[in-house]
Amino acid sequence: MEIEAVLLDLVRRTACELPSDIRDALLAARKVERTAPAQVALDTIEQNCTLACAQCTPMCQDTGTLTFFWKVPTGTAQRPLAEAANRAVRTATLKGWLRKNTIDTLTGASVDDNVAPGIPVHHFEEADVEAPEVTLLLKGGGSENMSCQYTLPDSRLNAGRDLKGVRACVLDAVHRIQGQGCAPGILGICLGADRAEGYAVAKHQLLRRLDDVSPVPELAALEKQLLKEANTLGVGPMGLGGETTLLGVKIAARTRLPASYFVTIAYCCWACRRQTAVLK
Repeated sequence: MEIEAVLLDLVRRTACELPSDIRDALLAARKVERTAPAQVALDTIEQNCTLACAQCTPMCQDTGTLTFFWKVPTGTAQRPLAEAANRAVRTATLKGWLRKNTIDTLTGASVDDNVAPGIPVHHFEEADVEAPEVTLLLKGGGSENMSCQYTLPDSRLNAGRDLKGVRACVLDAVHRIQGQGCAPGILGICLGADRAEGYAVAKHQLLRRLDDVSPVPELAALEKQLLKEANTLGVGPMGLGGETTLLGVKIAARTRLPASYFVTIAYCCWACRRQTAVLK
């Protein structure tokens, strides 16, 4: 199959088919919810996902920021791959697999093909792979609006520069978000780095499967703890109350300057739309 055809199918699958680990987590959440509002919310999500997959229609009216994460063999020409992906995005938009979902910031005019300077976003990494691999993430604006960044120490939270301080920041963020951004959500978190890199690394954590565990024992323990504690806050699906406020918490740490300790949180809604393709 030609590269552009593979990329076009990648866009279709990402927009219309929820990853199996996310869907399984939503089904598991439905079994533990005891209140009618939470049950109805999760039932509606499941019906929506079933229809979207069967009809090849976007599972959300906000088809999100298109971000391509590439792993390529050393020396691979990157520009042709990005251009092929951009052409696939144009075709997918014409086919209705993507909404006209991009706005010129200065004029307010619609960018009807979803391709403009800076969009889609492409991140390239040279890796030990035989052929280019690409993961597409579609992250909606509602969840993007809920992403946030804390600076430690934080006197309001009595949070210091340690993992206890990180815990305080994350739980504060979840409580403040409530059901906005379409809970149940998934958190990608970066500890350290500078402000810009913190957001990039945090968003990259959303590519991890829900059953993926950090190789760093301290972070693995914190991921498990925060997921458990967040789900005791009672926010629940769509903020209607319940047992499932988050589906997952994924954390990475990066080096930082002595003067800065950022805790950066990339919030993603239940529609964590990510799919991968290999360009052989």
